[in-house]
Amino acid sequence: MATLFGTGLEQLGYSHSSALGACVLLLMENSLIVQSRFMLLESVLIFFLLLAVLSYLRFHKAHNSSFRLFWLVTCGVSCACGIGVKYMGLFTYFLLLGLAAVHTWHVIGDRTLSHGKVVVQILVRFLALVVLPIIMYLGFFYIHLTLLYRSGPHDQMMSSAFQASLEVQIRRITRGQPLDVAFGSQVTLRTVSSKPVPCWLHSHKANYPVRYENGRGSSHQQQVTCYPFKDVNNWWIIKHPGWHSLVVSSPPRPVRHGAIIQLLHGMTSRYLNTHDVAAPMSPHSQEVSGYIDFNVSMPAQNLWRVDIVNRESNSEIWKTILSEVRLVHVNTSAVLKLSGASLPEWGFKQLEVVGDKIYKGYQQSSMWNVEEHRYGRSQEQKERELELKSPTHSDIKRNLTFMAKFLELQWKMLTVKNEESEHKYSSSPLEWITMDTNIAYWLHPLSNAQIQLIGNIVNWTIANLSLVVYCLMFLTYLLRRRRKVEDIPQDSWVQLVLAGVICFGGWAVNYLPFFLMEKTLFLYHYLPALTFKILQIPVIIEHLYIHVLSSPAQRKAFGGAILAVLCSVYVSYHNLSPLTYGQPALSSDELAALRWRESWDILLRKR
Repeated sequence: MATLFGTGLEQLGYSHSSALGACVLLLMENSLIVQSRFMLLESVLIFFLLLAVLSYLRFHKAHNSSFRLFWLVTCGVSCACGIGVKYMGLFTYFLLLGLAAVHTWHVIGDRTLSHGKVVVQILVRFLALVVLPIIMYLGFFYIHLTLLYRSGPHDQMMSSAFQASLEVQIRRITRGQPLDVAFGSQVTLRTVSSKPVPCWLHSHKANYPVRYENGRGSSHQQQVTCYPFKDVNNWWIIKHPGWHSLVVSSPPRPVRHGAIIQLLHGMTSRYLNTHDVAAPMSPHSQEVSGYIDFNVSMPAQNLWRVDIVNRESNSEIWKTILSEVRLVHVNTSAVLKLSGASLPEWGFKQLEVVGDKIYKGYQQSSMWNVEEHRYGRSQEQKERELELKSPTHSDIKRNLTFMAKFLELQWKMLTVKNEESEHKYSSSPLEWITMDTNIAYWLHPLSNAQIQLIGNIVNWTIANLSLVVYCLMFLTYLLRRRRKVEDIPQDSWVQLVLAGVICFGGWAVNYLPFFLMEKTLFLYHYLPALTFKILQIPVIIEHLYIHVLSSPAQRKAFGGAILAVLCSVYVSYHNLSPLTYGQPALSSDELAALRWRESWDILLRKR
C-alpha cells in the first residue's frame, strides 16, 4: 500500500523525495497499521482505492495506447473491487468518474483528433469505467448467491421469498405449502419492513394495562404486538365474516384482493381488532388488540379489507410469500402498521402494532406477507392448538430470479442498521478530525497489554494543517489568476489543481457523506479519507519549497523544519506503538501517560 501511495504521488508529477516522504508518513501511521494487522475491511478498501487512483493517473499520463488501455481497465477493475469490499468505495469511484468526464470533455474539444478517434476514446472509457465495474459487481454477487445457497444466522433480515429460495431453514418450513390463501387458512404474517427488526404479527394471553405510566387509559383488551422470533402465538386464522367455520372448505375458497376478512388468533381465539383508542406508545394512532367482550358498550370492530399491493389484477388471489398485503380496517380505514416502538415491561419489550389513520403512500411498515401457511382442518380449539404446534410440510419450491435477490440484498445493505443503540466506541464525524475518539480492539486477560485504534497524532495534525494551507493557497492563486497575475507557471497550476482533485477531493468525498448517514459510526470509517489527506502533505511541502520560498536561507530553514516534523512523527509513532502492536505490556502509570486526550478511553487494569 505504501508503494501505491508513493507511486501515485509520482504520477501527479512530484519528486521522488516527496513520494518517499509520503511512504514514510503512511508507514508510521498507527491507525492504518492496527487496521491492517486485524485484516479489517478498511485496509483492503484503501488498497483498491489507491490502486484505482494510480491506474487512472497512469492511464492519463501514458502515451502508448496498449499501456493506456491496460491502466484504464485496471482502474475499472479496482473500482469494482473497492465497491465490492464496501459501499464506501463508491465515493472515490464517483470522484474518478467526474475526473474522467472532465478529461473526456477535453478530448472531445481536441481538434487534432478525428471524429472516429474521439468516438473510440469515449466508448473505451465508458466500457472500462462504467460497464466493466457494473458487470464485475453483478458477477461478485452472482458467485456469492450461487455458492452460498444455504440459510444462515441472519436470514430473517431478508424477505420471506428470499428465505424460501435458500436451502434448509425456511424452505424446510415452507416446502409444499398451499400457494393460495383461502378462508380457513392458518397463517403467520410477517412484516415486509426490516426496521427495526423483522417480526411477525403476534398476540398472547396478556392485556393492555388499564392505565399507562403517563396516566392515559387503554381498552384493557388483549395485547397484539410484533414478535421478532418464530412462535406458536404468531399463528392466525383467516375467517370469512359470514361463516362460523374455521377450516378450509373443499374445494378451498381463495381470498382475493378487496375481500373482507376476520383474523382470529389461533391460540387464544381473539379477533384482531382496532378502535378509536390511542395506541400505547403512539397516541396519534389507534390501538390494535385482540377483542374481548367486557360488556361495556365497546363493540367488536374486527373487519379488515385485504389490499394486495403488488397485484397484477383486481381479482388477484392472495399468495403465500409472494403477495405484499395491506390490511385496511373497515370501520375506520386505519391501516395495520408496525410503529417500530418497543413496548415496556408489561408488553415484554415486543414491538408495537398500531392502526394508522393518516396513512399516505407505500410504506413497508404497513405491508405484510404470509410466510408459513397451511389449510386448517381442526374446528375444535384443543385440536387446533395441537395442529398449530405441529410443523408444516410440503414440496413446492419458491425461487426468485438472481436480479430480484440482488436488488433486495443491495437494499437491505443500504437500509438495515447494524446497531440499534449507541455503541460504547461510536463517534461522530466531527470527532474524527482531531481524533477525539478511539476504539479498543484487544485487551490481554492478565496484563495491561492492549491494542487501540489510535492514530499518529502528529500525522493527523499536519494533515489537517495541509488541508487548510491548500485551500488558502488555491483560493489565492485562483483570485490572482482572475486578475491576470500568474504567480506560478501554467504547468505547475495544472499540477496543483490535479493534486487537489485527487487529495483534497479524495478526502472530501470519503468524509463529508458521513454527516448525512443515520448509522452508527466509528473512527475506522475515517481511514480512507485520512489516507488521501496524508497524501496531500508532501504535495504542499514541495509546492511551498519550489514556488513560495525564494531564498536559499528560507529553503534551508524550511528543510530543517521538515526534518523536525518527521522526527516528531517517528516519536509519536514509537510512543504509541505499545497500543498499536499490543506489546510490551505497560504499567497503569505508563498507559495513563499515553492518554494524550481526555476523551481517549485507554483501558487500565487495576492490580
